[in-house]
Amino acid sequence: MHHRFSLIAVWLAIAAIRPVAQEMTPLFNGRDLTGWVNVNCAPETFRVTNEIVYCTGFPTGILRTERMYQNFIVELEWRHLKAGGNSGFYVWSDPVTARGQPFTRAVEVQVLDGREGAWFTSDGDIFPIHGAKMVPENGRGGDRAFPIEKRMKPSPEWNHYRVECVDGNIALAVNGKVVTRGHQSTPRKGYIGLESEGSPAEFRNLRIRELPAAHALAPIDIAEPAEGFRPLYSGLDLRGWRADGDATASWKVQDWTLSANGTGSGLTSTTEYGDGALIVDFRWPDKNRTGDWRQLLSTRFGTLLGSVAPGSLQVEKPSGEWNRLRVTLRGDRLSLNLNGAELSTGNRSPGVPPKGVITLRPGGWPVQFANLYWKDLD
Repeated sequence: MHHRFSLIAVWLAIAAIRPVAQEMTPLFNGRDLTGWVNVNCAPETFRVTNEIVYCTGFPTGILRTERMYQNFIVELEWRHLKAGGNSGFYVWSDPVTARGQPFTRAVEVQVLDGREGAWFTSDGDIFPIHGAKMVPENGRGGDRAFPIEKRMKPSPEWNHYRVECVDGNIALAVNGKVVTRGHQSTPRKGYIGLESEGSPAEFRNLRIRELPAAHALAPIDIAEPAEGFRPLYSGLDLRGWRADGDATASWKVQDWTLSANGTGSGLTSTTEYGDGALIVDFRWPDKNRTGDWRQLLSTRFGTLLGSVAPGSLQVEKPSGEWNRLRVTLRGDRLSLNLNGAELSTGNRSPGVPPKGVITLRPGGWPVQFANLYWKDLD
């Protein structure tokens, strides 16, 4: 009788597990990147081959899902094609990159091969990045959660991750065993992402099972909603832009940043834009040489000089730090937001053309640009 009940218990346990496996649904269809959005990479950075998402590693950036997820289990396999490769798997991510960064605000599950240091491992670290928050288990004084066991296989072998995210808690199983945990994450609802960071990597068998949420989240715990922004800079070259004269003499493509030495001509978009919103990050790299940020950009409204009251310029960050400028063009009205502060709202410029190019101007001093995004307005 005892053995009979034992067999029944085993059968019930298996029956309970089987529906869980059946409820996992593909997060990637194996044919193309339908359901995914290129955040800030070149179109060829992520591509699909033989039911595998292949990532070149260049430029540094993110591929994310089209929709947000809150509570879920994701399973995936990944491998690096070169020893020492770096990548990441993002959960609860914002839709666009953080100011002055090639990455989004998110909680990152490390995808790293064969590299160890005092503050990181290649065994499945979990940590919040660029404004996200998390309380780690097995931390080392910071907010990074360290694995309790080494289970990672070296390049070019495949590794299996099972990432469980529930109510701000995250647990990572590496090749069949939970080794890393974090808690009290903010945000705890957002996008899922794959990271490109300097090394070729592959991902396959991405599957997800959404889990119920016990209660509604506070706004602070939800990632920013996607607005439809698309990247204007490839991170690899100057496609989509043209320069008067030799662009290479004054402009330098540097992965996710675009640098101007301040002496040459501007870069002008090869496309004309009508009503829309533009995001541009910029900084003055030389602390002893700064220019007027209002001269760095021109649109169909002309330059931004004169659109901003001089008394509002204190919202600009000090030299060496990144600024985020958001420009909204609608009809004959121009609005400017710098680092979250509204500097002008709907200033009118009668007679502006309905469409025009976007020009980045060196402004007479060395300057760096990054995170160039555009979205059309209806």
